Amino acid sequence: MSNQTPFETEIAQLLVTTLNLKVEPGEISPLDPLFGEGLGLDSIDALEIALVVHQHYGYKLRSDDPDNTTIFSSLRSLCEAIQKNRTIP
Repeated sequence: MSNQTPFETEIAQLLVTTLNLKVEPGEISPLDPLFGEGLGLDSIDALEIALVVHQHYGYKLRSDDPDNTTIFSSLRSLCEAIQKNRTIP
């Protein structure tokens, strides 16, 4: 079990549902990598995440954002970016 904040749990559930992941949301460690050796996500998954984040939180993740490596590095960093930039409460 991880040390997820309530918002991290919400986003983990969104990731699991959107990407049809074979893990429970609570199994996603907030600091583990989302891509590569972590959850094993790929660029198509990143596009799906960007779409669902925009739909649910109004935050438009852009492919040309120089901070994408940081934003998508872990569940925690993704959640921090969403909370900082969301337009839908």
